[in-house]
Amino acid sequence: MSNPYKGKTGLTRILHAAGYSLAGLRAAYTGESAFRQEVWLLIVATPLAFWLGQGWVQTALLLGSLMLVLIVELLNSGIEAAIDRVSFELHDLSKRAKDLASAAVLLSLLLSAGIWAAALWQRFAG
Repeated sequence: MSNPYKGKTGLTRILHAAGYSLAGLRAAYTGESAFRQEVWLLIVATPLAFWLGQGWVQTALLLGSLMLVLIVELLNSGIEAAIDRVSFELHDLSKRAKDLASAAVLLSLLLSAGIWAAALWQRFAG
């Protein structure tokens, strides 16, 4: 049995998918303060990454680590929205799902901070 909502193919599918993605980014930016802060961190850090990075690989790692934070934050927000859609009732499994998603955001932030710290160390102490 096929999903009736999955009937679009080719360019039509791509255009609809892009629209859904833009709607998701807009919803995250307007409705999630953590996502908004991380977007601004990326905007401010982008020129710094080009200055700090010693070559394109290091620059890509610096920017990629910040993009990863945004990606994980989007997944975290999606999980939280799905849990809240089901019920606002306190439940151990809901708490676990939200805590695990939050932990993923924390780990992505720590990874990014480590990459930036290593680049700073190499630039100024190396």
